[in-house]
Amino acid sequence: MTLTLTLVRHGQTVLNSRRFLQGACDSPLTRTGRAGVRVTAQHLSRHDFDAAYSSPQGRAVLTAIEILRHHPELTLTVDEDLRELSFGTFERRPERELDAVVPWSTLVPAVLAGTHPGIGGGEPGAEFMARVRAVLGRIVAAHDEAAGPGADRDEHVLVVGHGLTLGAMLATIDPAGLVALPNASVSTVEVTDGVARVVAAGIDVAGHRAVAARPALAPAPAAAPLPA
Repeated sequence: MTLTLTLVRHGQTVLNSRRFLQGACDSPLTRTGRAGVRVTAQHLSRHDFDAAYSSPQGRAVLTAIEILRHHPELTLTVDEDLRELSFGTFERRPERELDAVVPWSTLVPAVLAGTHPGIGGGEPGAEFMARVRAVLGRIVAAHDEAAGPGADRDEHVLVVGHGLTLGAMLATIDPAGLVALPNASVSTVEVTDGVARVVAAGIDVAGHRAVAARPALAPAPAAAPLPA
């Protein structure tokens, strides 16, 4: 049987719309962002989710709550390890200021490889990747009746998070998962007999396109095994 993970990036925020860096900090969803989340929520309303997880950051929680309006029987589980990478002193500063120090296409692969020491005194890549792998492993383990060898049922789980966090999760499963994730986009992972595969990445349901969705053009690191 199969565990399906639907990964949703939070809706567009004020800082996203201004192309400012937003990792550990937060900002409200824009009117466009709220509308986009409603579109994604409606798109997902046909699914029967068995559980829902979210980052603790406000933009992710608000996105998850909107999606769960269509699934009132579900309780939202907040997991600290789903939070976004911290950009340290670059938080709330224009993306171009970070690019002048280290290009995005250099930074992201280094973070995913666990070799970056942390931009602006922010979270080191090794610590970031350790918690991303840990939360992925916990979620899969919590639904072993669907994901594990000899599983006897299918389950469907919603995970709401952030561009780099969800991107890192996808890249952990498959290097081809390293793609730009638009706001309120939907990605899908299936885990069968303990083996995970990326089915779809960054489907732009809300139509936000490239705003606050930055591709990392450098090659991704080799995929790591699915955490036990």
